[in-house]
Amino acid sequence: MKDQIEEFRAYRAKMNERILAADNKVIKRIYNIDTNTYMEGALSSKVKEMLGLATSMVLRCDDCIKYHLEKCYEQGVTTPELFEVFAVADVVGGTIVIPHLRRAVEYWELLQAQTGPEVENEK
Repeated sequence: MKDQIEEFRAYRAKMNERILAADNKVIKRIYNIDTNTYMEGALSSKVKEMLGLATSMVLRCDDCIKYHLEKCYEQGVTTPELFEVFAVADVVGGTIVIPHLRRAVEYWELLQAQTGPEVENEK
């Protein structure tokens, strides 16, 4: 379980380091825009991460889905909130999103297993 999470994080960190080491101005600016997009603003970082998750699901990017699931987890998104995000993604993206929904639920459960079951807002 934990190995899958650590493997994803390690690979992402390693490859981001290699990509940024190429010192390409455009790529660095894209990474910077991405970072700044999810900062607090008129919308909270939590809401922005949920939006990022929904759009990643519609675009069917499993790496992006995992990344935004981790950020949602860090932001305190609850499982009921998460399933509402999933519902929006499925309505917008159609049934082709369902396989990504399955993998997203599996990864969410892995994240929760790291620290135990979620308590807040689960009732």
